[in-house]
Amino acid sequence: MKAMAWMVLLAAVSGAHAAEEESTPCDNVETDQQTYACAAFSKQAAERELQAAYDDLIQRVRDQYADQGSQVSALVGQLDAAQKLWAQLRDADCKVETFAEKKGSKAFQAAWDTCVAQRSDDRSEYLQSIGQQ
Repeated sequence: MKAMAWMVLLAAVSGAHAAEEESTPCDNVETDQQTYACAAFSKQAAERELQAAYDDLIQRVRDQYADQGSQVSALVGQLDAAQKLWAQLRDADCKVETFAEKKGSKAFQAAWDTCVAQRSDDRSEYLQSIGQQ
């Protein structure tokens, strides 16, 4: 029952990632092993997207404030600090979410990967919205 709940959750989380690529480990998830592979894939894809969103934001800041060097430096410093704090909050939230799973187990890793993927997707959307005109 627990594995089935994870598969449903993973299918919802990974749907956007699967649409972007032709074939992923999240296609036709039917077994626990496939669930674990999908969770790992989703986390990696979400972290890549998060890094791209962050890099794009830094570039937007540099472009928008190109003639104001000190403001760029200050804002980039604030963004770096915010990103580090966000990562700490994400990890703390995911520790709470995965508390019921035995650390070191495949179920724990799948739950952790799913949590990180969800939080990273949310953060990517937020970063993409900053500085848009």
